[in-house]
Amino acid sequence: MTTAIPGVVQEYPTFGLPAGSVRGFLSVLICSFFWILLLLPPTYEMRAPLGHFFLLTMVLMAFVSHPLPEGRTHVLPWLMRVLFVGGSLAVVVWALIQDPQLAAKRLTPAAEEVYQWPVLLGCLAGGFATALFVRFILGRTSQLFMTLRAWVGVLAMLLLLFETILQYVILPSLTERNLEVEKVWEGILIAIVSGYFGSRV
Repeated sequence: MTTAIPGVVQEYPTFGLPAGSVRGFLSVLICSFFWILLLLPPTYEMRAPLGHFFLLTMVLMAFVSHPLPEGRTHVLPWLMRVLFVGGSLAVVVWALIQDPQLAAKRLTPAAEEVYQWPVLLGCLAGGFATALFVRFILGRTSQLFMTLRAWVGVLAMLLLLFETILQYVILPSLTERNLEVEKVWEGILIAIVSGYFGSRV
């Protein structure tokens, strides 16, 4: 049992979960978007949006990061890693066995989206840098910073869940799509998710 030191505010993991758990949940949500895409029947016409490949960089960061000492003894962070890595490998292998050309096509963004990469990269870097700057100003152990970090984590999870519903349920049912609004939405999603990862560096 740890003893609190008078006058020193201890940094608490988000939601009281073991360190790395929330990043693990976010990584599973990011990867599950690709799992669904690769498991869809061949009649479903869809490509992975370019923005989701930027989100994958956050998954890579979660995979290579080392949990804090207090989080290494917990099963949950490691379970999340096994899930998003093992699940991704299993789905990709299955898709390649079934139809490698279809899998490659679905994992290739549409040509008209490629020119957006500087903006999406800016959203990724901006969200990450903003979180680092706020942490620098408020302090890692600031109660306000830890509260903001928790809310950003909640928001990131909700936005990723909504993104999955949006891409697979709502957008396919629309007769007309506003591509400019979709671009803005994608940028906001990337900025919020990267912001949480930035706050946990």
